[in-house]
Formats: sequence, structure tokens, C-alpha cells
Amino acid sequence: MRIDEVLYTQGFGTRRICAGLVQQGLVKVEGQVVQDPSTEFETAGLRFTVQGVEWPYHAKAYLMLNKPAGTECSQKPSTYPSIYTLLPAPLRTRPNKASVQGVQAIGRLDQDTTGLLLLTDDGQFIHRMASPRHHVPKVYEVVVKHPVDARQVARLLEGVVLEDDPKPVRAAACEQSGPSALRLTLTEGKYHQVKRMVAAVGNRVEALHRSRIGELEIPPDLAPGQWRWLDEEQVEALRTARSGQPPGSVDR
Repeated sequence: MRIDEVLYTQGFGTRRICAGLVQQGLVKVEGQVVQDPSTEFETAGLRFTVQGVEWPYHAKAYLMLNKPAGTECSQKPSTYPSIYTLLPAPLRTRPNKASVQGVQAIGRLDQDTTGLLLLTDDGQFIHRMASPRHHVPKVYEVVVKHPVDARQVARLLEGVVLEDDPKPVRAAACEQSGPSALRLTLTEGKYHQVKRMVAAVGNRVEALHRSRIGELEIPPDLAPGQWRWLDEEQVEALRTARSGQPPGSVDR
């Protein structure tokens, strides 16, 4: 692939801008300056630098983000900063056949909810992960206002009725993880689901953190606000993730 086309696919601007970056000597491959935009490179394993910043080539971008509190999962946030401001510009401007450029969050977490968030520009992957048919398990660490008792855990496992849905929704798994804490596994998405389920059993969510999606957990060294590329093995594990439990519900 031509080096200017490589830059374009990775979100470094229009084709004209990308050609200009090359002609100005701002692009290096294997430590060597490339100044001819038509220079061809194999994309497999390709790493290059643009204005001193190293960048790996990815045909599709798959990322994990440790979402901090006080951020919104929206391109046009209403009150709090957008999670997309935590990403470098090329990830936000990667060309996409969809109407919105750049990587997109798979599902949303409320502004006060923290933890694991996946982002990609692969529309099929977004559909696969978000579809309720696949029941991808998501694990939430929940701090509640009042002490947890066995009755509340049992009701969350049996199913509770939410205002907008006469069909009971239930946790795929639920355990008490502290005097006023729960570890809740859900497999399908509804608006403010965790908070509404906990309220339905007579308690209130004080803090909410998503710790796992499928078998993917937040690495201990990934601080709030930081992001990381997913490797091929992690992406494939997410593609094939499926709950062995009966359908429950999930997202926030």
C-alpha cells in the first residue's frame, strides 16, 4: 500500500494532507524518512512514525478504554467531557463508510460509571457485541447504599420487573462481594439497567464499575482514562464470547 494511503486509512487526514506529511519529511518507516507519497509498503506488522510519534498499522481498530467517572460516551456531550477526547486524533478521524468517522464505543456507560469500554470502527464487531442474541456477559462491581442481604441477591437472580418491561429481567450471576457490595453479571442491555434492578430490590447504587466483558478484564496497569489496542487473540475471544447462563440483562 502507498504510504500516503496508509496514513489516510489510519486517520491522519485527507489524502492531500497525508501526501503533504510525507513530502515534508515528517514520516519515517523503520527509522528512515520517506518523502515519496507513492512508496509502497507491506501493511502486515507495519509501524511508522508521524512527526515523531510511532503508530502501528491496523486495518480495523479495536481498543479497550478504562473509562473514568465524569465523562460521557457521546461525540456531542451535554455536560461532561467526551470519552473521545481521551483518544489520539487519528483514532477519532479514521475514515469510515458510516456517517460518523473514527472509532465508536460499543454501548454506553453513564457519566458516573467507570470501567471497561470497548471501541472500534468495525461495524460487524459492534453488532456482534451489542446484539442481545449473543448474551455476551458483562461483570459489574456495584457499591450500594444499604447492606446487602440474601433476599436481594435471590431476587436479582430470580428476576425483577422494571417499569418499561413487563417481562422480568434477571442477572446471569450475582454474589455479595462485601457488606454493601455486589458482583453482578448481566448479558443484555437496557437503559440504566443495573441501577434500576438494584432499586427494584430495595437498594440504591452508590458506585458502579464494569470490570469485565466476556473474558476480557481491565489490566491492572491500565489507569482510568488510559486506552490500549486489543490484540488478535483478545478480539477473537470477544467474537466468540457467549454466556452459558439464561438470558439476563445488561449495560449500565
